[in-house]
Amino acid sequence: MVERVTLAPEVVEELRAALHDGAVIVDPDGVDEYRDPYGIPGDDRFTAAGVVLPKTVEQVQAVMRIANAHQVPVWVHSQGRNNGYGGPAARVRGSLLISLREMNRVLEINHELAYAVVEPGVRWFDLYDALEADGGDLQVMVPDLGWGSVIGNQMDNGVGYLPLGENSQTLTGLEVVLADGSLLRTNMGSIPENKTFHTYKNSYGPSLDRFFAQSNFGVVVRAGVWLQRKPEAYAPLMLTVPRDEDLEVLVDTLRDLRLEGTIGAVPAIMSTLTAVSQFLEEPIPPGFIGEEELARLAEEKGVGRWAVRTALWGRRAVVDAKLERLREVWEAIPGATVKLTSGRIFSPDEYGEIDRETDKVQAGIPTMKLFESGQWPADLGHLGFAPLVPLVGSDVRKAAGEMQRLMAEEGLNFLASTYSFNDRTACVVAVIPFMMTDSEQVEAGYRVARKLVKEMGKLGYGEFRAHLDYMDDARAVHSFGDHAYRRFVERIKNAVDPNGIIMPGRHGIWPTQYEHLRHVRED
Repeated sequence: MVERVTLAPEVVEELRAALHDGAVIVDPDGVDEYRDPYGIPGDDRFTAAGVVLPKTVEQVQAVMRIANAHQVPVWVHSQGRNNGYGGPAARVRGSLLISLREMNRVLEINHELAYAVVEPGVRWFDLYDALEADGGDLQVMVPDLGWGSVIGNQMDNGVGYLPLGENSQTLTGLEVVLADGSLLRTNMGSIPENKTFHTYKNSYGPSLDRFFAQSNFGVVVRAGVWLQRKPEAYAPLMLTVPRDEDLEVLVDTLRDLRLEGTIGAVPAIMSTLTAVSQFLEEPIPPGFIGEEELARLAEEKGVGRWAVRTALWGRRAVVDAKLERLREVWEAIPGATVKLTSGRIFSPDEYGEIDRETDKVQAGIPTMKLFESGQWPADLGHLGFAPLVPLVGSDVRKAAGEMQRLMAEEGLNFLASTYSFNDRTACVVAVIPFMMTDSEQVEAGYRVARKLVKEMGKLGYGEFRAHLDYMDDARAVHSFGDHAYRRFVERIKNAVDPNGIIMPGRHGIWPTQYEHLRHVRED
């Protein structure tokens, strides 16, 4: 067994002086609570040396100054709930984890301009509760599980399902701690007392908000979050098509409905098994399921061979008109259906009557139903593989078909959803499941994920995020101009973080000091 990496005593002493004893964790059992929950059993490549839990921006600055002075690599997480992609674990073994969970304040709610200002430890639950307590007229887009960080989700290009969920567009105006402990404000926030810090996405000069997403250039400690007013009418919907081959016409029809403005936000296209789990909230049948059984299940459960989860929001007359247009276009597909999933349209004062998990999420109500319902057993782990493709039926069909083929070769069901991230781009998200009690199954899951990265990369499809284990493989797919993009961002990395301490290796971006740890597999 490889000897565990520990922090030098003087580093621990300085950290405790800057924070307090309880905010500095160095005992192995305490540190190991911040591991990848779905990691390969016995794998210690991503094991940290310690954890700190600062509560203020000033404490984050102090931690960064200490780490920089001693050249200790740090890895930052907000809530660390990005399971399937590494959770709170660090890419470089022996890193100091900076957990921002204790920085959990909602600092401002602006009703006139519909935005909030939050710290990185604020969960979707926290922001939702604060909005409800503050009058309940505003809502925030949320992802499927409400336990994650609002800032953390957006800093890894996460999306939600309400209109502001497109393209990770809710964060506007960041406060960032840099490697030397100095503080930066993006956009117009660089003007002291500026009033458009959280309302205007551009800057005088280059805009930096997205510069810090999926990068390792700084630590985001505060951000503005755009909200929306609760609409007069909310109609949660399920659109189905009966045959596997209908996927192409489904995608093309959905795209045209988006481009004309009938459907907004982020619709989710679900395979039969995913639809059974999410729409019906029923367990998926065990074992590998062939095409004939899938077709039977699709008809029996009424979810079709492919189903779309989406919704309409707005004035009641607008929602009614859009629903009429949607039925007109969608039901022109033979055998296709349009259903109000709860059988009704909701007004804001009726949100408490929403029972279905998927309908709550599209109303901006965070839940944990996916875990709490038992649909996801405690010992079932997973990885995510999610390439981006054009929102064109033939492209989505090609990508999904190839992913399904590669997973079937390993005896894995194709548990997938395709999200329309915007009017022109889709992300095909496949879940690779395995039982954590079976080490061979876990390793097979990782092998399949790496295979998908490589094989789909050959077809020109790259991931929207990647697990720690294959971040370098995912980055290697971006090889245009002899990896010109990687070389460019690594020059930036070396300039803004000369000691290379902030999250070395995150999404395949390596500073010079740690470049030897880059690992792209040949198999």
